[in-house]
Amino acid sequence: MLYEQTHQKLIAMKLFGLAAALKDRIERRDHQDLSKTEFLGLLIDDEWLYRENRKLTARLKVAKFKLRAATVESIDYSTPRGLRKDQILELTQNRWLRAHESLLITGPSGSGKSFVAQAFGQHACRSGFPVQYLRMPALLALFVQARAQGTYDRLIKRLSKIALLIIDDLGLATLTEPQKQDLLEAIEERYGTGATIVTSQLPVADWHEYLGGGRIADAILDRIIHNAHRIELASRDSMRKSHPDLPHAGQSDI
Repeated sequence: MLYEQTHQKLIAMKLFGLAAALKDRIERRDHQDLSKTEFLGLLIDDEWLYRENRKLTARLKVAKFKLRAATVESIDYSTPRGLRKDQILELTQNRWLRAHESLLITGPSGSGKSFVAQAFGQHACRSGFPVQYLRMPALLALFVQARAQGTYDRLIKRLSKIALLIIDDLGLATLTEPQKQDLLEAIEERYGTGATIVTSQLPVADWHEYLGGGRIADAILDRIIHNAHRIELASRDSMRKSHPDLPHAGQSDI
């Protein structure tokens, strides 16, 4: 009876992780010799882990990754394409994230740009950072929709608060002047407040021309390229072909 009352009180206090673990830990034989302090510590760990898992689930839902299997642990180094494991491991320390720097990932179609970008995004989520993954066409569509609904300023402000924004597939289609201005507004608002990953089939040296040159291109690139880390992938064969057994070939661009 006492257990039932305690369990109901834990539920009422929304200590769901502790409530779920209480009965199991009470009945475990290997817990019988634990001190009260040790037993209480385990229950608190259960509640903490429950809450952390819920937060992670929420962050992953908001991020909207297309490749859920993309993790830094599953990055393939066996296929020669310019990936350096020491660089990947250094970036997983998250110092670039905390410093609000950029990571530019370039390479041909199928070289694994999207996979690597989303792997870093997943790692950031697990490290407690809010992340948003957007393909370039989807980002541009958000600007159009926000203008039509009168929520443009709200969108820019929301994007500025994301710890890591992933812009996938820059350079697939020609940008109009309003689209360049929208991109500048988003990048400008995030400058110094959040980190950004940009993937593109175009080499970074070609980005200025792609953005039309001039002051808008200068402003965008100054904020993206300054203190940026770079991963330049080069693969003769698409990762889709070398990993046909994995979803999206395990390393593919979307």
